[in-house]
Order: sequence, then structure tokens, then C-alpha cells
Amino acid sequence: MTARPPTRRIRAQTRPRIRPRTLVMAAAAWLLAAVFLLPYLEMAVTALRPADELRDAGYLPHHPAWSNFVDVWRESTLGANLKVTLLVAGGSTVLALLVALPAAYCTARFRYRGRRLFLLLVLVTQMFQPTSLLVGLYREFYQLDMLNSVWTLILCNAAFNLAFAVWILTAYIGSIPVELEEAALLDGLGRLGALRRVVLPLALPGVVTAVIFTFISAWNEFVMGLTLSTAPESQPLTVGINGFIGNYTVEWNYLFAGSVVAIVPVVVLFAVIERHVVSGLTAGSVK
Repeated sequence: MTARPPTRRIRAQTRPRIRPRTLVMAAAAWLLAAVFLLPYLEMAVTALRPADELRDAGYLPHHPAWSNFVDVWRESTLGANLKVTLLVAGGSTVLALLVALPAAYCTARFRYRGRRLFLLLVLVTQMFQPTSLLVGLYREFYQLDMLNSVWTLILCNAAFNLAFAVWILTAYIGSIPVELEEAALLDGLGRLGALRRVVLPLALPGVVTAVIFTFISAWNEFVMGLTLSTAPESQPLTVGINGFIGNYTVEWNYLFAGSVVAIVPVVVLFAVIERHVVSGLTAGSVK
């Protein structure tokens, strides 16, 4: 009779046991994910329904109409609206970062008079909703002859997302040891060189977090696009999709087909850089 090899005994003893609490948490997580994903699944299914199957009781369409995506692209201004949204979201994100990075760096590194008041004002500005300022914004851009302009939407979206970008980047840059920057200054790098070569690479998760939240906020913006852009070709995608809702009828298949087109770029962007988002959101929580 041979004894069991010690390696097998060790493996049997060190094999991890799955606790019931872990199983419950995993099941709850999957259930919560299903609840959030069901509306998107319904949207994708409805986008494939022909017009004569919109009121059918079945969940899946009998004859999927892939032509809905082609028709919504040809028979509407969806292509122009998508171009406007890409320009607005990308431009407002770049502009907000160009302003937020120097402001966050100075706030995190220098102890100047009024620093706390500045941070308080940054926090307070996040409480203002664009709808409360629409009348003033409309009159201002009307007098400047900047209605129906992409630059108008870029300026507005960058301004309303600037406070969040400054707040996130200030917390993250403040969590980076100042000794690293001082060493770069001793090596001959100036303040801008240290910011570009030392601070920015280390602050990449915070920058990515500011980028994705600013981009998504500008991508989903509706009220300013509806008010400041009246020409169909100059409106963002969120306003263009709303055109499928008429006074008496709603073209549900085209509405959801346009919605699927609208969410794909954001989903791709988030899937590419989502690993940086969690670390950016927790920046400054532990030093």
C-alpha cells in the first residue's frame, strides 16, 4: 500500500473553498447586471423589428430588418448629427483638459491665498444646471451671431464639465509625491518639463477619468443642443434622434436603431480605457 504523494496532499489542503457568501454576492452581481442590460437588449431587438411587427407580442422579431440601420442613415440627418456630436464631445474634452490641467496643478502644488475658496467655488459650480442658464446663454450667443455653430456647443460643454475635471485632477496630482517633481527640478527640468515628463505620466489614470466623464457628458447632452442649434444639420445626435418622435406617431424601429448607433462609440471608448477609471475615481482617498 503506497502513501499519497505529499504534493497531492498539499494541493488538497490548499484548494480554495467557495463560501456561500461569495456565491450570493456573485449571483446578486449577475442579477444587477441583467437588470441594467435588459433595456439595451430591448433597444437592440426593437431596432431590428420591421414596421409591421412593432406591436407583436413575441419578444424576438420574426423577420429581422437590418435595413432599419441603412434607412435611418439615408432618410435622416443622422450622419451629420453624428459628426457634430463627435466634434463637440472631442473638442469640449480637449478644451476642458487644456484649462483643467494647469488649474489643478497649481491648486495641488501651491498654497496660495484663496485656495480653499477656489476649490469651494469649483464645487459650487457643479450645482448649476445648464437649463437654469439657457436664457442667458441663448441671448449671449445670439448677440455674438454664434447660434447653430459647433464652437458654441464646444464652449458650453467644456465650461459645464470644467469643474469636475479640475476637482478630479487636483485630487490625483495631490496624491503624487512632490519629491519626484523636486528631483526632476534638480536635474535641470523646468516647471513645465517636470509637469510634462513626471506629473502627467503618473497622473494618467486621473486624466483618463476626466476625459471619459467629460466626453460622455458632452456626448449625452441634449438641452443646450436643442436650444442653441435649430438647424437639423447642426444639431447633435441626441437632438437628431429625438426627431423620430412625432406629434402623433413614434417610429420606434428607427428611434432605437439611431440609439444603437449613438451608444456604440461610447461603449467602445469605455471598454478601451475603463481600467484607468477606477483608480482615477479613488485618487487622493489614501495617501
